[in-house]
Amino acid sequence: MSKSAAASRLPRSKGTDIASYYSPKDCGRKVRRIVLQPENNRIVEEFIRILDMKEKFEEHDVPIPNKIVMFGPPGTGKTLTAFYMAQRLNVPLLLVRLDSVIHSHLGETATNLRKIFDHARSSPCVLFLDEFDAIARTRENNDEVKEMTRVVNTLLQCLDEFDGSSVFMAATNLEKDLDRAIWRRFDTKMRYDSPNRASREAYLSQLLGDFPGGEELLEPASQMLEGCSFADMEQIVLKAKRKAIIEEASVSLPMLEDSYAEYKPRLLERQEAGQEHSLRAGGWR
Repeated sequence: MSKSAAASRLPRSKGTDIASYYSPKDCGRKVRRIVLQPENNRIVEEFIRILDMKEKFEEHDVPIPNKIVMFGPPGTGKTLTAFYMAQRLNVPLLLVRLDSVIHSHLGETATNLRKIFDHARSSPCVLFLDEFDAIARTRENNDEVKEMTRVVNTLLQCLDEFDGSSVFMAATNLEKDLDRAIWRRFDTKMRYDSPNRASREAYLSQLLGDFPGGEELLEPASQMLEGCSFADMEQIVLKAKRKAIIEEASVSLPMLEDSYAEYKPRLLERQEAGQEHSLRAGGWR
């Protein structure tokens, strides 16, 4: 089935698709540069291996995992992991559009959730819901409106009934806000942290390795960008590359330092403690 034909079959709400469709080829383009920390890479590889051995697990009456929740700071690779999973499994990714799912009319949000889960059960895919806390927030909060309680109840039912060949993946920066019952429904949990030194060096090698002057910058760049997310590192390096292209020169440490100062990243909790950093102009924190 062509991409356009598959996308045309997506459930809709008020004339708008509830999800965006990405073919396995689209997903492959998205994940040309991805670095998973060792524990998460192990989880992904084991998950895929289990799916490849589905018949053997069924033979022993051992359930197949099909629900993954990813949690941690923004920019650390949660969304890319969903695209990577779809690419590895050679199935499309359906990215749920919260603006189309969440509706002000009574009962409409729960109905939209039911539509997209039913679609995923009937058509093999990776169903991905980012900012999961927007619809899976704890019901213990007395300020929570009854409509959102109804949404969480519907979501619980959808998760309980989720079977077939699809995989459901959810991502959140606010895992402590998730309803406890929702949290228990996930058979696989992946934590994302600030990239450690090895992860930074691996990612910077992808970003800088084939650019003039890039190889010489890998070690100082890794030290400079400690505490940055993968997303922040990418933007800072892109800024430095633009400066190099404008000046018709190799990328340099001063270009990276200037780019860092201009971008002003919000640093994540550091993995390597006890290190102070300095920038030419007086210090980057």
